Amino acid sequence: MAEAIRHRGPDDDGMYLSGSLGFGFRRLSFQDLSPLGHQPMSDADGRTWIVFNGEIYNFPELRAELQGLGATFKSHGDTEVILQGFRYWGDDVLKRLNGMFGLAIWDDARRRLLIARDPMGIKPVYYAERSGVLYFGSELRAVFAGLDERPELDPTGVNLFLRYRYTPAPLTMFKGVRKLAAGEQLIVDASGVKASRWYQHHPRPLDPAPSDDEAAERLLDLYQRAVKRHLISDAPLGLLLSGGMDSGLLLGLMNRVGSNWPTFTVGYGSSFKDDELDDAAKTARTFNARHATVQLDRAAFERVLPRVVNVLEEPVASSSIVPMYFVSERARQDVKGVFIGQGPDELFGGYTRHLGVQYGGLFRALPAPLRSAIAGGASLLPRNEAVKRAVESLSVDDRLRRYQSVFSLMPGAAVDALFRPGVLPAGCGEAVLQCWAPLRPQLEGLDELNGFQLLELRSSLPDELLMYGDKLSMIHSLEARVPYLDREVVEYAQSLPARFKVRGGQRKWLHRRVGGNFLPAEFLRRKKRGFAVNVVDDWFQSDLGGRITGYLEDEKSLMYRLLDPAAVKALRSDHISGRHDHHKVLFSLVVLEQWLRTLATGDGRIG
Repeated sequence: MAEAIRHRGPDDDGMYLSGSLGFGFRRLSFQDLSPLGHQPMSDADGRTWIVFNGEIYNFPELRAELQGLGATFKSHGDTEVILQGFRYWGDDVLKRLNGMFGLAIWDDARRRLLIARDPMGIKPVYYAERSGVLYFGSELRAVFAGLDERPELDPTGVNLFLRYRYTPAPLTMFKGVRKLAAGEQLIVDASGVKASRWYQHHPRPLDPAPSDDEAAERLLDLYQRAVKRHLISDAPLGLLLSGGMDSGLLLGLMNRVGSNWPTFTVGYGSSFKDDELDDAAKTARTFNARHATVQLDRAAFERVLPRVVNVLEEPVASSSIVPMYFVSERARQDVKGVFIGQGPDELFGGYTRHLGVQYGGLFRALPAPLRSAIAGGASLLPRNEAVKRAVESLSVDDRLRRYQSVFSLMPGAAVDALFRPGVLPAGCGEAVLQCWAPLRPQLEGLDELNGFQLLELRSSLPDELLMYGDKLSMIHSLEARVPYLDREVVEYAQSLPARFKVRGGQRKWLHRRVGGNFLPAEFLRRKKRGFAVNVVDDWFQSDLGGRITGYLEDEKSLMYRLLDPAAVKALRSDHISGRHDHHKVLFSLVVLEQWLRTLATGDGRIG
């Protein structure tokens, strides 16, 4: 199991075996590079053991607090701080950690195992139970290495993937295999295995709300402190730099701590009209960074896509997965860890969908006949699927169902219609509502935008964006750090009313105001792109030729064991005719087929 994830930790490995317990670990060293940081790690009397993947950014403060309580330390890193914290605070140590982690702590005296995932879900944790044995790990391939045979494919997972482009926690694409949701824990003891939330932060609006100046000053202070914390490392760090505001602001914040940072950008050059190589280079020059670039083309994309899908283990249909793979590979040549600018879009309303969510109440306040007329007109629009989905969602009264509609690439019935008769369990498309149901009490008291963003922070961010960011960096033994998702930053952003996020039709209003302290005005006006995320969309809209779409035309493709070829053909026909824009669903089908072919190779395992 440990060997299966060697790429996540090439610097060291270790095992601890005791009766029915087995801990295995692979180490990528950032703090305390000496052998004292070796894992699995135990306390002085050997009663408590830990394996821990990630970084705890407030460990110096926790270490000092624990020393005040009488704790002594033999190492200088964060792992022993968690271990000693567990001795003094028990499971509540999790509530004190500011960082990213997947961890397991074994209490030998109580014969009890605690497994946990960090509040934002930056680090993944998978698990499966078979014949009274629990297998868990940072990746599916570690879990599968412990099982006698690969679990069966779960049609429900496939259905949800085609609807959302990812599979929401706790579900995966395999029956009986689960992943912890962000902020969840697993307790294993004599009574069995029980999953529950340990991170119980309930966002509540600040009362009184701050002024614009106060909010901007506070956010800037939190950003600066978060960046300083995240820069703690005994190994070299850099930045994945796009041409946009988020990573540019990060570079400006980093320059207040150091200078001449290594930065890395990927793009398609003149072959893609929205490429951002030039913009990123300008940002790097502005902050005197040591800049490196990777340039791709369609042939490179198609050539490496099978490898990328294999690395992901779970399919994710974002066109940025291939650029992320290449830029991580390049960065690892110079550094061991990188900052990425993920988070402000979800925290401050950076996507087009946030405009619809923010102003949707105005639509719902219209008389019913007028709403119906607008919805009917939108349905007749050629292409513009995002607009159609947005208008459709505005009429849904239940909040979670309304948010579900916003997330969906197509209506649930349309996705179900792609499958062969008898493949899908009854009501499987509603499984996502069961995953999100625990959020309902927390939606009370939140405005529409903050409620929707809570769902993004608990679902699409950890299970799609952060998941592929982690795996596509770690496959190159590169650690990705996410300063904008520092716990203090996130909890403050969640306490701000929607007017600080979307104002006057402008997205990320407060974040932009802070960015103005570092970036020229022209940088703030740049179009949102982010590693050419729309390049595959552009290819699908221009034509359906090439290697990546050949899967759709081949009725021997593995996906047609689940899907109806005639239904997929009709989908393609609608797209080619211009009646509808299905490029996102079509690319999802391409990724699904490549993923199924990955499973069918070799010994049938991911690896």
